[in-house]
Amino acid sequence: MRIDKFSFGTIRIDGVTYESDVVIDRGEVRERKKKRSKKHRGEFGHTPLSNEEDIPWKCRTLVVGTGAHGSLPVMDEVRQEAKSRKVDVVVLPTAEAIDRLNKGLEKTNAILHITC
Repeated sequence: MRIDKFSFGTIRIDGVTYESDVVIDRGEVRERKKKRSKKHRGEFGHTPLSNEEDIPWKCRTLVVGTGAHGSLPVMDEVRQEAKSRKVDVVVLPTAEAIDRLNKGLEKTNAILHITC
């Protein structure tokens, strides 16, 4: 898989352009469903990544791209769940997360926020 373009609000993966946050789960790409996390928005000022979402835990490393400006909050409960599953969580602004993912790391999944 190759992420070949990212700009605010769009990302292109293997030639397909997405205009929403994406989840990469064992090489498959799908839209991030953040509706269940929206109830935490007031607490963070932004819809965070919470355990209530369908997080792709079947990996050794989960890369979280926090947006063009690094604004996506990752709730502590996500970090705790990762620890209990023995999954390393790497949280970076999305451009840096993409650089890391394009290195072809094995057993790595991702959640990429493509706006702020």
